[in-house]
Amino acid sequence: MPPTHPQIVELRQYTLHPQRRDALIDLFDREFVETQEAEGISVMGQFRDLIDADRFVWLRGFADMASRARGLQGFYGGPVWAAHRDAANATMIDSDDVLLLRPAWPGAGLAHDPARRTGGAGGMVDITVFTLDDAASRALLDLCRESITCVLQREGALAQGWYVTEPSPNNFPRLPVREGEHVLVGVGVFEALRDKSWHPDVTSALSQWLKKPPHSMTLVPTARSAIHA
Repeated sequence: MPPTHPQIVELRQYTLHPQRRDALIDLFDREFVETQEAEGISVMGQFRDLIDADRFVWLRGFADMASRARGLQGFYGGPVWAAHRDAANATMIDSDDVLLLRPAWPGAGLAHDPARRTGGAGGMVDITVFTLDDAASRALLDLCRESITCVLQREGALAQGWYVTEPSPNNFPRLPVREGEHVLVGVGVFEALRDKSWHPDVTSALSQWLKKPPHSMTLVPTARSAIHA
């Protein structure tokens, strides 16, 4: 299967019961990857939060909003989820922290390449959520494209993606998403753990657009994540 470039992306952050993350990851990587992709869903990356031992973060993508509705209905209405949902849900305290996103400009998103799901994922992934006062402006996105991406490259980013809020209504209300807010999300893939000394400079450059301090996550890909170093 050739790489795809999802135009709709969900950033999903789950708070789990203590010491249940590995159980969820084992189940997820075994049962919920190819079965979602069979419904046209791109399972882009699954991650352990290095700072919070009870946090599981993942990205999934869709060609468009219509295919999102079809894919989610197919998966959550299908036999695999029915067989394993109780075990999955038993690991979770909260699964409603979900941002619905789209690439910030043409080509800004990460490619989804299932061929990279080799079972030997490594490196570190930095995902930072910048909450904005308003929808991302042209000036903000130009700054990201022309300057901030260069900062990440200098810091050794092997790949990066930039996303903004997708304004379409949630067309699969069975799964809530965060609504009524505007975000810019940066994803950087690195060979190894970084000290993030560049974060204050990026935050300062974006400060005029920020509603509150950014939320940064230091993430380690699971063995079957397609996003990894």
